[in-house]
Amino acid sequence: MEIPELYQIYLFMGMLIHKLVWEVLKRQSGSRAPEHTPWSWSLSTLMKVIKIAFLVFLVIQTLFLDGLFPITDNPNVIRMIGIGIYTLGLVLAIVGRIQLGNNWVNLEDAQVLSHQQLVDAGIYRFIRHPIYSGDFLLVLGLELALNSWLVLMVLPLAIVIYRQANAEEKLLVEAFPQYPEYQRRTKMFIPYIV
Repeated sequence: MEIPELYQIYLFMGMLIHKLVWEVLKRQSGSRAPEHTPWSWSLSTLMKVIKIAFLVFLVIQTLFLDGLFPITDNPNVIRMIGIGIYTLGLVLAIVGRIQLGNNWVNLEDAQVLSHQQLVDAGIYRFIRHPIYSGDFLLVLGLELALNSWLVLMVLPLAIVIYRQANAEEKLLVEAFPQYPEYQRRTKMFIPYIV
């Protein structure tokens, strides 16, 4: 087993920081997942298992499977582009999560909290789903940095993200009368574009 290179360590550390930010903020807000009986499998539980498996795979790929299904024999340019996209995604997701504060809910829990408020300041002044945008860019950049054709997995990921964002927006329209106006003046994922 080879020792990971510096860029692999950077990618791993970014994922670790991402996860730590989520866990610290979740504990500070005191949010808890809905109770499930032992051994009960729900769609929420299945989604959590898929998220964890996906994260574990990305960590293993980052540290030990660099160049899995390589795109090119000379990955320097694609690696630098990937690291730039990855960094942008990481920053966008973390800033979005911090600015969302106690209004954040696990995506698989699909609910509006009783104390929840509409966040429309900071990055949310421009886009409604910076965490989804950031996580998408993070995965895209990671796979490019690792020089892997697994970058194509961002296509189904984009569909999942779009469907989830639409489902969340339906809940938010019902919960916040001002949400349709917020939708008119912002974009879903990319400022001024989409």
